[in-house]
Amino acid sequence: MRMAEPRQRTVLRHARATARHPLALAGKIVASVVSVAVVSTLGIAAIAVADISHNVQANSQVHLVQQKDAGQSAPPVTKSIQPEATALAGAFNVLLVGTDTRTGQGAQFQNKADLKASSGAGNNDVTMLLHVNAAHTAATVVSFPRDLVIPIPSCPSPKGGWYSAMSAQMLNTSLTYGGLTCPVLTIEKLVGIDDINYAAEISFDGVAQMSDAVGGVPVCLATPINDPYVGLKLPAGISTIQGQEALAFLRSRHGVEDGSDLARISNQQNFLSSLLRTITSAGTLSNPIKLYQLAAAATENMTLSDTMGDAKTMVGMAVALKNIPLSQITFVQYPVLTDPSNPNRVIPDTYGARILDEAIQNDQPVVLSASTGRGTVVAPGSTSSPTPTSTGSTGTTPPATGTASAPPGDVTLSKNATGQTAAQETCTKGVTGRAGE
Repeated sequence: MRMAEPRQRTVLRHARATARHPLALAGKIVASVVSVAVVSTLGIAAIAVADISHNVQANSQVHLVQQKDAGQSAPPVTKSIQPEATALAGAFNVLLVGTDTRTGQGAQFQNKADLKASSGAGNNDVTMLLHVNAAHTAATVVSFPRDLVIPIPSCPSPKGGWYSAMSAQMLNTSLTYGGLTCPVLTIEKLVGIDDINYAAEISFDGVAQMSDAVGGVPVCLATPINDPYVGLKLPAGISTIQGQEALAFLRSRHGVEDGSDLARISNQQNFLSSLLRTITSAGTLSNPIKLYQLAAAATENMTLSDTMGDAKTMVGMAVALKNIPLSQITFVQYPVLTDPSNPNRVIPDTYGARILDEAIQNDQPVVLSASTGRGTVVAPGSTSSPTPTSTGSTGTTPPATGTASAPPGDVTLSKNATGQTAAQETCTKGVTGRAGE
């Protein structure tokens, strides 16, 4: 059944921001995103699993489906990898989506301007794919720009029936277009995989709670940030942020480098990497109260696919991740180019995207050839690139054909696939021309 397409909401662009109050909270839940698996590693199996499981079960769950063939009903997605006694066996993919909705997010977001900008399902301003390799020696976290113009496949409507496919739409409309299942189907089509069997949608309350739980997250700034639109003013150097200040740091777009969404992605990677380093520090690992608070902050603010709707599955993911060194957790921005038909949009960089896509398809760890994203620089004394995971690997790239028989080893990404590892320390650059403010 063909259904009318939902009205598209106003979205923010990747070009330099104009001088108005920002209406998209793109970074609100990025910390909770990775915590779905990584934070659980640190103690969810040992502390109050029943209570955390209650948080998961109390929230609504989404039933994912596979891509529908023409004229046929789409089969449901099931857990392709059953939890073992300790860890999920083999490789697995998790799609992590952050909504910018104001609905149910507190009185501070209930004014007319905020609700008009985004309510209900909202837009997926943060879309991240977590791929854990079969050997459990490496993890890749891919951030997809929200204004990436790509095809959106036919998606099931939460009210029944299916929406028609669209040939070219911004990625951040897929959540409001068809619920959590639609971003899953969209990223599967883009990357060329069909096994994103786990997904989570996060609200932005979690980021403040998570930063509070670890006692603050230290972030490095190469130049000062002054962003009155989110109420953030930080000096150059190291600042430890938590609560609403951490949320403002992740939200800030006007305050980072060129004011673009692409710069904000690297700023978020800076925060995430520091958060993971903080979580894995001796003080956090040895403190069961902090561990519980971290797990609770994540699970209280998530809508999960029903394939993740039990603590055992989350524990299985966590155990699979627990021995991956920070140097092998790679954050990467999906390679894009400016859309020639609209300078305020981006499209996939065919060359760079193919290398990254095939690495995920072939379950190969990735190595960055570019040091950082647009909004950050490598901190003094930090290494600029990770160590390959495979013994004797020289950083091979998969063949152009993209076949499953690509040789084993680490894949060196194109220079347009920017990012960092969790072990790297980076510093955020303030908006160009505002360094002295």
